[in-house]
Amino acid sequence: MVITKTPYRISFFGGGTDYPQWYLKHGGAVLSTTIDKYCYISCRTLPPFFSNRYLIVWSHIEAVSTISEILHPAVREGLKYMGINGESGLTIHHQGDLPARAGMGSSSSFSVGLIKAISAHQGKMVGRHELAMKAIELEQNILKENVGSQDQVAAAYGGLNHISFFPSGEICVEPVTISGERIAALENNLMLFYTGTSRLASEVAGKVIANLEKKQDVIKQMQGMVDKGLAILNGPGSLDDFGCLLHENWLLKQSVNDSVSNNTINKIYTRALEHGALGGKLLGAGSSGFMVFYVPPEKQEDVREALAGYLYVPFKFDNEGSSIAYYTPRY
Repeated sequence: MVITKTPYRISFFGGGTDYPQWYLKHGGAVLSTTIDKYCYISCRTLPPFFSNRYLIVWSHIEAVSTISEILHPAVREGLKYMGINGESGLTIHHQGDLPARAGMGSSSSFSVGLIKAISAHQGKMVGRHELAMKAIELEQNILKENVGSQDQVAAAYGGLNHISFFPSGEICVEPVTISGERIAALENNLMLFYTGTSRLASEVAGKVIANLEKKQDVIKQMQGMVDKGLAILNGPGSLDDFGCLLHENWLLKQSVNDSVSNNTINKIYTRALEHGALGGKLLGAGSSGFMVFYVPPEKQEDVREALAGYLYVPFKFDNEGSSIAYYTPRY
């Protein structure tokens, strides 16, 4: 039996430049971190006493005889991609700390965790880079989802990272090497809220992708904010500038496509700023889900009260990336 533990992520700057439709022409970069909220996937051999060969437990319970009957697309295609041939039955069980389709990179965390779990079940170890690239291949080329490449990389590697995407297709991950005190200060100035809504990210992302070339100047400005954010983190000045930069980034992101935000999100954002937030953003492709704000500690209680109708989610940064939480060899 194998259980994988894969973190969700928060992306600060550079979102949009990680779509292959962009970076294979222009290059791209993001600044992101993983957090201590996780996707858990267990994988074990199904004993031969049952009539069905596959038991898949997610928001549904699927008991089927063949891989092609599996409804969950990532599981169905993931099993095929990883060479599962039906010689023995298999049980896959998913649980997550956060809801799906809410901007936290949950689909990519699932793909990364699934591939790691199946690899371990097959008696194989897979490195972080290979794990990320396999998840990208599954989501982009097999499932044909409108997804970027940052979420899979973040989930596989873990940590606060500068991720670069090159026209050659190469992806480079560089940890942000600042003091622990500086990282802790950034962590302590961030607040995460759940708006209580979800959406199919691929649909929103499709509209964003369609506008990438039309909005080249905006996307390049957003990419430039990665270096600005790194300069703030590495510099001696106040981290409050990071919050202000988040605000600039949010204004630019909204200009990429109308579906990125809506009246509800705009009201939440405005209310947070009125009560002390310096900046923030809606996470993921847009329109719904989780929002993160940069709020000085002395203003955080005011922001919590102002957004009392929404779930506040305390978190810490994660540095481990996708890992094996439990493993018993298959004999």
